[in-house]
Amino acid sequence: MKRLIILVPDGNNNLSSIAGAHKILKRANDYYKNSGHKEVFAIQLAGVSEKVECDDGLFTIKPELNIEDVKKADLIIIPSLDHNYERTIKLNRAVIEWLYQQYKMGAEMASICTGAFLLAETGLLDGKSCSTHWIAADVFKKQYPKINLLSEKLITDEHGIYTNGGAFSFLNLMLYLIEKYFDRQTAIYCSKVFQIDIDRDSQSAFTIFTGQKDHNDEAVKKAQLTIENHFRDKISFELMANDLAISRRNFDRRFIKATGNSPLEYHQRVKIEAAKRSFENSGKNINEVMFDVGYNDSKAFRTIFKKITGLAPIEYRNKYNKMAYSA
Repeated sequence: MKRLIILVPDGNNNLSSIAGAHKILKRANDYYKNSGHKEVFAIQLAGVSEKVECDDGLFTIKPELNIEDVKKADLIIIPSLDHNYERTIKLNRAVIEWLYQQYKMGAEMASICTGAFLLAETGLLDGKSCSTHWIAADVFKKQYPKINLLSEKLITDEHGIYTNGGAFSFLNLMLYLIEKYFDRQTAIYCSKVFQIDIDRDSQSAFTIFTGQKDHNDEAVKKAQLTIENHFRDKISFELMANDLAISRRNFDRRFIKATGNSPLEYHQRVKIEAAKRSFENSGKNINEVMFDVGYNDSKAFRTIFKKITGLAPIEYRNKYNKMAYSA
C-alpha cells in the first residue's frame, strides 16, 4: 500500500482542499477495495503543529502526525493557501525542506491552487511547468521567474509533479490522480458520486503542448500544427521555414520565443507524449511504441524519453500502465 500524505501547513489554509481531497481519495480507496482489489493508499494528514486554523479561524484541523514522523511518502498533496504567501512561506521553512527531501527520495507531489507557492519555494518547479489560481498569476510570475506558469491550464503533469488551477478545480486533479494510481473506472465512479465533470482529453493533455499555443504568432501555430499532425515523420525545419516564407534563423527564434522550445525540442516532446499515452493505455512493448511514434534508434528513444520524463520507458510503462497495475 502506498503512503499518501495530505499536508496541513502552518498558516491559514483553505479547509475545502484538505477535506475534499481526503474525502474523494478515501471513497476511491473504498470503491477499489470493494471491487476486489487491495486499497491503494494509506491516507494521513501531516503537519508541524498540533492544530492549524483554516478559513480565517472558522475551522481547526488536527493533523494525525508530524511530518518528522513521515520518513518516506509516495504521494504528497499540498493544499490551497490563503493569499498571505510570504507569511505562509516563513512559517513553513521546515515543511519546504521536507517536501524537497521527500521528492528526492521518490515521492510525487500534487499542489492545489495557491499551494503552488509552497511547492515553488522548494525549487523543484524550476524549469518546469505549473498552474495556480489566475488571481495569483502575476505575483507568482514575479516571484518565480524560473517556472513556466500556465495559469490557464487546469492540470499540469511533469516529472512526478502535478499542479492545478484555482478553487474547486482541485476535484479534477483528484480524478486525474485517481485514474493514474487506481484506474479509469474508479475515476468515473468518483466523478459520478461527487458529480464532477470528467474530461479525459483535457486531463491527459500535458501542458507543454496545450500551453504553448497561448501566443499570437500565427506562423508558429501553423508550424506546431504541422509537427503535431506529422510527428511520426521526419520533418525538415528548413523546408517548413521556406513554406512559411521565413528564414531558418528567424523561424527558430520566433518558435523559441512563442513556445519556449526549439522546433526540434517541440517535435521530440510531441513524440514522447504520444509514447507516454501509448504506454499508459496499451499492451505494446517498448520497441512497438518506439516505432509507432517514429523512432528507429532504441538508444536515442530511451535517452530522449528519460530526458523529458525523468524515467526510462520501461519504468514509465510499469508505473502508469493500467493493465499492468490492475494485474
